[in-house]
Amino acid sequence: MPVYAKDIMTPNIKSVPQTWTMQQFTRFLSDNEISGSPVVDENGEIVGIATLKDVADFHFNSSSSEHEKRMTEEELKEARRLRQFIFEEMQKVPVEVRDILTPIVFSVEETCPVREVAEKMMANHLHRIFVTKDEHVSGIITTYDLLKLIVEQVELD
Repeated sequence: MPVYAKDIMTPNIKSVPQTWTMQQFTRFLSDNEISGSPVVDENGEIVGIATLKDVADFHFNSSSSEHEKRMTEEELKEARRLRQFIFEEMQKVPVEVRDILTPIVFSVEETCPVREVAEKMMANHLHRIFVTKDEHVSGIITTYDLLKLIVEQVELD
């Protein structure tokens, strides 16, 4: 029997307003034991998704640039010092979720076969995907939901 997105999705997903500060957002994720959440505007429409990775990327911006490859050890040390200074100063300014969210929202219909859901998630390196019905979000599927399905199938075998 085929399994569809609606069969494994988590309904009634929790979203956060884009105006929340990063501190409010991280507290929400921690309190709900989740690693990401849809972000909504003032009208309740989803405008993107924010995750712990977005928070980490904002805080640590660990990617090196082509310019850094040409820097001397002393220049790299100064760049790190400046980054730390900027980071400390930015702590004084409230950063909102809208500043860190990813505006691209991937979704599948409730009637989409789970195999296609998994393929779309793998192709786009996603850990969560929204499920829609009549163009409205009705749930979310995470990698945890897919793993749970695999475990249930193994137990049946």
